[in-house]
Amino acid sequence: MDSGVPPTPPRQPYAVAGRIPLAVIVVDGDGLVTHWSTGARRLFGPTREQAVGQSAVDLLPVSGALAAEGEYEEYGAYGGLGPGLDRSLNGITSYPSAGRARLSEPGRDRVDVLWWAYPMVGPGHERLLVLAADATQFTSESEGGQSGERGESVERIAPGFALHTEFTGFPGFDELARRLPEILPSMSVQQSTRIVSQVLDLGYPVLEFSHLDRVPVTPDWGVPRRAERQQRQRAALQAAAAGQPVDTADLEQDLEYAAVRERLEFLNEVSGRIGTSLDLARTIREVTSAAVPRFADFAGTHLRAAVLAGEGFPDGPPDVTTVWHRVWVEHNDEPHRWDDTVPVGEAIAFPEQTPFFRCMVTGEPVLIPLISEEMGNRISGQFEKRDLRPLINHRSMLIVPLKARDVVLGFMVLMRRPGREAFNDMDRTTGAELAARAGLVLDNARMYTYQENVAETLQDSMLPQVAPRMAGCDAATRYLPGASLGRVGGDWFDTIKLPGSRTAFVVGDVMGHGLNSAAMMGQLRTAVQTMATMELPPAQLLRSLDDLARRLGEQYLATCLYAVYDPIGSELQISNAGHIPPVLVRAADGRSELLELPTGAPIGVGGVPFETARFPVEPGDRLVMCTDGLVEVRGEDIGVGLATLCEYAAHPAASMDDACDTIIRALNTRGGRKDDVALLMARLNGIAAEDVADWPLSAEPREVGRARRLVRGQLAVWGLAELSGNVELMVSELVTNAVRHGHGGQVNLRLTRSGSDTLLCEVSDDDHSLPTLLNAGPESEFGRGLRVVSRLAREWGSSRTEVGKAVWFEQTLPRVPRPGR
Repeated sequence: MDSGVPPTPPRQPYAVAGRIPLAVIVVDGDGLVTHWSTGARRLFGPTREQAVGQSAVDLLPVSGALAAEGEYEEYGAYGGLGPGLDRSLNGITSYPSAGRARLSEPGRDRVDVLWWAYPMVGPGHERLLVLAADATQFTSESEGGQSGERGESVERIAPGFALHTEFTGFPGFDELARRLPEILPSMSVQQSTRIVSQVLDLGYPVLEFSHLDRVPVTPDWGVPRRAERQQRQRAALQAAAAGQPVDTADLEQDLEYAAVRERLEFLNEVSGRIGTSLDLARTIREVTSAAVPRFADFAGTHLRAAVLAGEGFPDGPPDVTTVWHRVWVEHNDEPHRWDDTVPVGEAIAFPEQTPFFRCMVTGEPVLIPLISEEMGNRISGQFEKRDLRPLINHRSMLIVPLKARDVVLGFMVLMRRPGREAFNDMDRTTGAELAARAGLVLDNARMYTYQENVAETLQDSMLPQVAPRMAGCDAATRYLPGASLGRVGGDWFDTIKLPGSRTAFVVGDVMGHGLNSAAMMGQLRTAVQTMATMELPPAQLLRSLDDLARRLGEQYLATCLYAVYDPIGSELQISNAGHIPPVLVRAADGRSELLELPTGAPIGVGGVPFETARFPVEPGDRLVMCTDGLVEVRGEDIGVGLATLCEYAAHPAASMDDACDTIIRALNTRGGRKDDVALLMARLNGIAAEDVADWPLSAEPREVGRARRLVRGQLAVWGLAELSGNVELMVSELVTNAVRHGHGGQVNLRLTRSGSDTLLCEVSDDDHSLPTLLNAGPESEFGRGLRVVSRLAREWGSSRTEVGKAVWFEQTLPRVPRPGR
């Protein structure tokens, strides 16, 4: 494409006029603003927070209010008539366009706006880059109709483009191209590199005073310059060009003033960019990326291992044994160029004779304006199997400590490439200020991570390790922390082994979040476990739990669902304390239903009765219990979530874990979930009648021998004769204890073959006192029975029943096929 304009370089004095504060806006494919610079805020009004994510058509007056007034004109790509910014914003054109508009809004002066629009292509979301400037800043140059060599009115200044071949004719071409990324709002190196390359391909932005007189727009950080300072700078340049003596004092003061303002602008933008999250890893990336490319060409952040692990505050100053982790590296060299030299994630201890060690020990910035070959060789020689010379030689280096409460948490290594202005004392101050702000942000993230880890450890210690297989049933569980309320919450689940091969299933939800809720959850869970082993019926258990919560304090409120499954009687008994109802999936037809239960009041309300509902079940039925965090979404009726739960609970799955994952995926992708989630699913397999042998025994010593014979015969029927020796011995001990300590009532012996891997034996009597292990001496006649059981059984225990107690033990079955199956 050729604009027809010969590549005539502009005259040098005009370059100053091209250095103008720019508004820079990046728009995505949906027409929404993704980047909004400080200059955009000054020119158009909205802040970055107000603009990002909003429609660019509504925010840019050159395509909205101005168009309505008809007070604008457009310049097409490279000088021809173009399609206009409004069409560019709507993605109609693939060519750059430029124009001029007049902004007239109530409450502010009329402003002439020059704009350039570049369509973007590539893998990123950026689809349009818009540059805009206040044309009225040139008024002072044209007051009186003349200013040096230029007599044109400001009204005749127009935005335009210069092709790559024309652009190379401008003085300082390399410097202009290198500084282009600095005008872009804060973004990654990859984003800015891609955008800059397309700008250079489409045409560099220029100001046209005539067809032969054009000035490149020099990249500027948006530092407003006062009119009198501009006047003095132009006068000094004109005097120098004429060979006249120049008083440089004011000019140096102006340059220093501009440099300070530029650094303040940089720090202001960085402060708004970092600390957007309390996530430690994200914060580290933000801090490191903020320095490149505006302040440095290379930035690497190192943190102490204790900080990165989210542990407590590091003790004492670092030394040569302190381990540091390189957590992030950002640079504008070729991608992956330094991956092998300074790999991210590397743990390293820095040698004493290095500037890195000096920074971390003193806690002060270390400035090396230029690393000579001799110095680079010396630094690199301190590291074994690592050649740092290609990275550091002939570069300017600044190392700044990341501190909080006078403790060094880490440090940043900043470097500039040869050809770029070396770091100076002002840069050291700027880098130190950047590091100070970053250190506070990192410490906040570290403290949050530390407290989150403590809460997570507490939470995990309170959640049970549910056995996947129990007598007559299988179980699977899931727990998800709250999406926005931190890791710790009050949801819990549990499975409890009960006498008679029964199992209790519990799901509860303490109201509120935080450590107090987690602590209360732990107390209630322990109470439920204790009461369950006392053989309390479900309704009575919840009533006792309610009384306990009221004694603990008025703030103790929780919902709870307590179910007892009898695999031999094929029955569920369930009581509810203000909890959402469970779902039962029938194996016969795959149908799922919400079980209708008396709701009951939450635990801690007090004075409200609880009821127990009974449901017949069949082998293969599945029971699904969860907390409301899974089905409740803000702004949506909970019935929608319950219906979804019923639908996906009925989906066939290869395993219980797969079934749980299906439910979690279906309900967790709806969005809006903030609460934590507890999910418990149990497949009710049942125990067939032929897998249970039950014998009543009288409380007489002779029944001990009969018990051994009964057990021996039943094991032979089941093909488990090899277990007879140990099982008979343990049964003999338990029946002996029942006869000796009982009150003359009936003793009951039960053998249960549960699943394919467990043999359960229970002996019950009418004595309520639970047995304990005793220290039997050499001369003692009693006290060895339970020790024998404890030594031979895979697991054993005891619990109270309605009429007394039951003592049980389990043995692992050998893997042999069952007769007739």
